[in-house]
Amino acid sequence: MEIDQNITYDYAEYIFYDLNADKFQTCSEISAMGFSQTFLPTLYSIVFIVGFIGNGLVLCVLVKYYKTSTMSDVCLFNLALSDLLFLISLPFWAHYAAVSEWTFGTNMCHAVTALYTLGFYGSIFFMIIMTLDHYIVIVHPNCSIFIKHRSVRASIAVALFMWALSLGASLPTIIFSQATNETNGWTCRVEYPGETAWRQFSYIEMNLLGLIIPLSVMVFCYSRITPILMHMKSQKRHKAVKLILVLVIIFFLFWTPYNIVIFLMFLHHLGYMNTCQWEQDLNMAMQWVETIAFSHCCLNPIIYAFVGQKFRNSILNIFKEWVLVCFGQCSTNNSKISERSSMHSHSSVINSTKLV
Repeated sequence: MEIDQNITYDYAEYIFYDLNADKFQTCSEISAMGFSQTFLPTLYSIVFIVGFIGNGLVLCVLVKYYKTSTMSDVCLFNLALSDLLFLISLPFWAHYAAVSEWTFGTNMCHAVTALYTLGFYGSIFFMIIMTLDHYIVIVHPNCSIFIKHRSVRASIAVALFMWALSLGASLPTIIFSQATNETNGWTCRVEYPGETAWRQFSYIEMNLLGLIIPLSVMVFCYSRITPILMHMKSQKRHKAVKLILVLVIIFFLFWTPYNIVIFLMFLHHLGYMNTCQWEQDLNMAMQWVETIAFSHCCLNPIIYAFVGQKFRNSILNIFKEWVLVCFGQCSTNNSKISERSSMHSHSSVINSTKLV
């Protein structure tokens, strides 16, 4: 049994061609569609709100307080920016899941897909660069070539190069995404040309760039960093080691299920596990693991930024300034209101005196 290369994926129904039966079969996806219409908009909205606030605070702190930026600061800034780009796409996908129809047009389909993929790959790439930067500074502190070139200009150049890589990795998905008017309404999805290997390539690319390469880099670098930190006599070494373990474990837990389902979909596309039941199970599993993976961008500010004492103090300073501004405006408005009321009462007294 082989699957037609033009297989399409949608919330409503999944169609595959059975050569043995020589007919089209329709897999009912009522349960999956009900889940997407009910829970996905809520889950995506929660991820969007929490992630937008956290990453927005990171950008505010870096812009306001970090005047002399280092490689880590530049990477952290771009990591938060990548997460924000990714998060901006979620309200559109939430609306798409809720109404089961794309109502934003063809151009917005390309734009939202671009935000989604650029944010996804950008977040992964900047996490890799931050890990490599920590590795060079701690494991090879005497390597003058790398230390000397850790300037702001070099950091910006690296950041631009990472964005170029993110764009290159995103281009196939952006190009092949399109809005199509079908019987059930408009859809926005990636439609690869038939009889090509673009879909298989996209699955392999996602597994390599989304899990295998970043996890391998993190495990290698932090396995070299941890022994050095353990031999240090600093009191903060245990906290640093715990943070490293948290980084690796959380990344593994949040992204491994998503990449496993991606790999199963790759096998499904090759002709394995191509029954209706597998189609339904993969669809439902993808919606769950996607939500888990998406929520990782909410944790990035906490993991990379808020755990630092200096960063926490900057966050508290911002909150204090906001509170002072708010109370200052409130007190000013209250004084103006009281002023106006006193003037009004005074004029009323004068008018009443005149009448008498």
